[in-house]
Amino acid sequence: MPGSGKSTVGVILAKRLGMNFIDTDIVLQENTGRMLQEIINRDGIDAFLSIEERNVVSLKCNNSVIATGGSVVYSDAAMKYLKKTGRIIYLNVCFEEIVRRLKNIPIRGIAVPEGQSLLDIYNQRIPLYEKYADITIDCSGRDVEDIIEDLIHEL
Repeated sequence: MPGSGKSTVGVILAKRLGMNFIDTDIVLQENTGRMLQEIINRDGIDAFLSIEERNVVSLKCNNSVIATGGSVVYSDAAMKYLKKTGRIIYLNVCFEEIVRRLKNIPIRGIAVPEGQSLLDIYNQRIPLYEKYADITIDCSGRDVEDIIEDLIHEL
């Protein structure tokens, strides 16, 4: 989910493991020359999800920790590609904490269809995150370093 700490945890984990770090949201912005929210606003969520999928499945990600956008889980093709190339880690954060962490929802580039709320997409995505996860780490109310230690132990 947005606000779960994917980028923060991913950067630190990559440093600790001596690996590269890839943030797919940044890759998408670099490849399109546009901000995520701009793509959603101008092209719509379906187009955004399609662009996101194409960017993820085209990654060359050897020896890398990858932080994906939270909506990549909607793409079976992207998730199968990621699963084939490595292990998928689900950073589980309770909804209340997600809300506390997200201060810039209108400009963040979160794929929330019109008429749906952040809670709606949280409830849609949780089963998908659980379906694809090789490792699930409970991150609610926890220090980043403790999360990293758990991840290293699991890996």
